Amino acid sequence: MISLRLIFLFLIISFSASAQKDYKLWLQYDKIANTDLRTKYLSDIQGIVSLGNSETAVTSSKELENGLTEMLGTKITVKSKLDQASSIIIGSESSLNSEIQKASEIDFNQINDEGFIIKSISIKNKKHILISGKKDVGVLYGIYSFLRLIQTNKSIQNLDIIDSPKTNIRILNHWDNLDRTVERGYAGFSLWNWQKLPDFIDQRYIDYARANASIGINGTVLTNVNANALILTPQYLEKVEALAKVFRPYGIKVYLTARFSAPIEIGGLKTADPKDAAIANWWKAKAKEIYTIIPDFGGFLVKANSEGQPGPQNYGRDHVDGANMLADAVAPFGGIIMWRAFVYSEHDANDRAKQAYAEFQPYDGKFKENVIVQVKNGAIDFQPREPFHPLFGATPKTPLMMEFQITQEYLGFSTHLVYLPKLFQEVLESDTYQKGKGSTVAKVVDGTLYKNKITGIAGVANIGNDINWTGHPFAQANWYGFGRLAWNPYLDSEIIADEWLRSTFCNDENFIRPVKEMMINSREAVVNYMTPLGLHHIMDTGHHYGPGPWVSNLSRPEWNPVYYHKADKNGIGFDRSKTGTNAVAQYAPEAAKIFDNLETCPEKDLLWFHHVPWDYKLKDGHNLWDGMALKYQEGVNQVKAMQETWNKIEKYVDSQRFKEVQMLLNIQYKEAKWWRDACLLYFQQYSGKELPIGVEKPTQSLEYFQSLKFPFAPGN
Repeated sequence: MISLRLIFLFLIISFSASAQKDYKLWLQYDKIANTDLRTKYLSDIQGIVSLGNSETAVTSSKELENGLTEMLGTKITVKSKLDQASSIIIGSESSLNSEIQKASEIDFNQINDEGFIIKSISIKNKKHILISGKKDVGVLYGIYSFLRLIQTNKSIQNLDIIDSPKTNIRILNHWDNLDRTVERGYAGFSLWNWQKLPDFIDQRYIDYARANASIGINGTVLTNVNANALILTPQYLEKVEALAKVFRPYGIKVYLTARFSAPIEIGGLKTADPKDAAIANWWKAKAKEIYTIIPDFGGFLVKANSEGQPGPQNYGRDHVDGANMLADAVAPFGGIIMWRAFVYSEHDANDRAKQAYAEFQPYDGKFKENVIVQVKNGAIDFQPREPFHPLFGATPKTPLMMEFQITQEYLGFSTHLVYLPKLFQEVLESDTYQKGKGSTVAKVVDGTLYKNKITGIAGVANIGNDINWTGHPFAQANWYGFGRLAWNPYLDSEIIADEWLRSTFCNDENFIRPVKEMMINSREAVVNYMTPLGLHHIMDTGHHYGPGPWVSNLSRPEWNPVYYHKADKNGIGFDRSKTGTNAVAQYAPEAAKIFDNLETCPEKDLLWFHHVPWDYKLKDGHNLWDGMALKYQEGVNQVKAMQETWNKIEKYVDSQRFKEVQMLLNIQYKEAKWWRDACLLYFQQYSGKELPIGVEKPTQSLEYFQSLKFPFAPGN
């Protein structure tokens, strides 16, 4: 009996240790395996001198103390005065004494208020490392950057790092509902336990803040864009206040979604017309109420007149009227309005891809200065691949905020390994040509193209209450990578993958090399087995799980996949050229010329912009049908290669995470074949051609795939 109890206890302890690995994200702080390297670090870090006493300063020193103690395997203590030991000195500009300032020769004009400087300095012939910034939050970011150097086994000799975020607002959008369901959530229920708040503060809230601060995220929208007005009532605002207190030391502001009809639903008014003085005054009073409770409240995110959500158009007004009315309400308190440009109408189904541009571009220069228009990366809806949204660069007088989707709504949910920073980078590097060659989307987003004062990047969160936060262990990399690119939209996704792997797993090159390659290739694999050559929006309806290119019975034309692929006996693809819907005209002339010409249009976007004959010859010599079929097969083969890579690295990973990823890759492989077979069987009806050599023949019929139903698919 005793031996069984001991075995049971051992199993519990083992599971707990593995679960902790899953839970700790990239903040593992594992003890450095290389003894010589650890000894070298210890000779340079014999203590921490903390010069600040604010909440953020205390948080910073605690994070640095804990991280270094765990990684170096010995207690690193915090003190308030400098002695002869080699120390890390941390403090903002105002807390540095004259001796330290003279030794460091820091020019704080080189950074902004959130920036940091990490520098090797000498005081009285003793070497120290200084981590400083204009503000305490900059010091916090510097500390996380320094800890990352240790995590990734980098040298800390002769440091001279100067870094500032390139965007003002770096924010997660939680599509979380008040009942804790998450729209398009694939990692469990919402983190926010509204029933227990404000009196019960879950440790997860603190660890969520730590994780976000470590990658430079400085804001969170707690509630779904399909908003519920109840969040603006006193009962809920005291709960929001409790979360704001938790997040504040980590430099994170809280934002809420504003339901446009809130004055009716919770205010007892008969209208929500933004031109009605009573409505404007109601919002001003509501803003004052919120800022009285939460002085650093960030502002509102608004989805209006989109997919049934109420908005100013209900009253014959426009987006400018609605956004500016709310902007006036929060302006006295320094708040902002993030107004989403995701709109499309059943009354104008000529080309859904054109509608956001057509509706918002004419408003350029009409929004108040504290309004930023939030635009999805592509013109349809977070597809595995889309050309960049034509609005980027087209509104020189109106700042645009990028909206990426970190949760994998159209990319296999949290069962598929898809490294999204590769997608993000592709979009950010795209050239809009709006001010000539080199006018990249990144330059629009960070404000450098048009000198915008307010800038930002938003990411629809993939976070839930699963032990590992994101459902798939590798989906953590998408949260991490989003934060790093929000801080600096010019970072390379391969460098980000390297950082994440070393911080999350280990520094062994025999692990890093193959797994990093697997990550980098994973996004293209998904495009290949789902939507190659510019296909888009061919997933099944409602839940968006699995293929559904045959769906044609939905009430609005632009909800149906057949609307997008337009397959017939002549070919496949959506003609957005000058002879089609002329969506190309929404891009700058140089970009439009490239996309409009069948010969110059990148093949990755071919079927997005053109309806192409089945016999059209691709650049590799294959006709379109054969090339498309081979792309589907290539995607399946790539997932098989991912499985083989993962199976070879078992000795470098704890058993739980190894098995989790192994099982999920098995699912991904099965579902990649499902996508290939279902799509090719369906499109084969129109091409009338045999599958080319090298493409596996389906083992099920088209009727079988069409009969599949998934009433309990998550994220509905």
